Amino acid sequence: MTDVDADLVIIGGGPAGLTAGLYGARARLRTLLLEGHLPGGQVLITDWVENYPGYPDGITGVDLVRGMTEQAQRFGMAMETLKVDAVVQDGSLKIVSGEGREIRTHAVIIATGASPRKLGVPGEDQFFGKGISSCATCDGPFYKDRVVAAVGGGDTAVQESVFLTRFAGKVYLIHRRDRLRAEKILQERALANEKIEVLWDTVVTGVSGLTHVENIHIRNLKTGEARTLRADAFFVWIGIRPNADFIGDTVRRDDWGFILTDHLMATSVPGIFAAGDVRATPLRQIATAVGDGALAAWAAEHYIEQLVK
Repeated sequence: MTDVDADLVIIGGGPAGLTAGLYGARARLRTLLLEGHLPGGQVLITDWVENYPGYPDGITGVDLVRGMTEQAQRFGMAMETLKVDAVVQDGSLKIVSGEGREIRTHAVIIATGASPRKLGVPGEDQFFGKGISSCATCDGPFYKDRVVAAVGGGDTAVQESVFLTRFAGKVYLIHRRDRLRAEKILQERALANEKIEVLWDTVVTGVSGLTHVENIHIRNLKTGEARTLRADAFFVWIGIRPNADFIGDTVRRDDWGFILTDHLMATSVPGIFAAGDVRATPLRQIATAVGDGALAAWAAEHYIEQLVK
């Protein structure tokens, strides 16, 4: 294995990538994790994590990521800051490149996650993770008997708004059209739910508050009326996009750009694996990302063993 800079390169330092790094390092592979910014991904902007096993009282996103990082590094995972812009095949090897640098490796795990699509309104960036969320499963329980608002009209927005009513006392569902796009059965459930009030033909113009979300500013597209909703949280469900532009069409992706994998996290290119939110998956949670990362590293280890026999 002397013809490579690392046996295994992991792109992305969220829970999937850090878990892959831990398992790769414990397998005694020379494991290098590349992260464009700080390790942690979306978890870093999560104030409090209550649904990850082993922490009955919850844990901050920062502390969870710090523990994962320290654990992987203790077993020998190397980590560097590098924004990757391409992964290409070179015979049986892979070349990971970015910022003028090239890294030769036997196998690659892509764990770059996904990002919520944004509205692009004032206050959105300021309050993301401080009352603005895109995950009802993660953050809904924080708002028991509180007033929350949500925006969107597709399956996710409608289904998650119904889910929020398990906790919140009131849910405003804001939609820019006069009808929802979700499946009919989901619409029926939402419209029949006494806790949900749909604000039709309405757009969000801003979010404000002191340290956390307090107000949602909206405008009716038909009447032009502007008003302010008092709310303790704001859920944005207008879609998510995978952080996978750098991979282009090197591997197969679905219609939304998510990387397609098999049950072993293998992509359409031998030696390239994907884990976590960047791949096509029905559930995007820390727990599932961790599982993906472990399986991807295991599969990569066995791929490398066969490659270098």
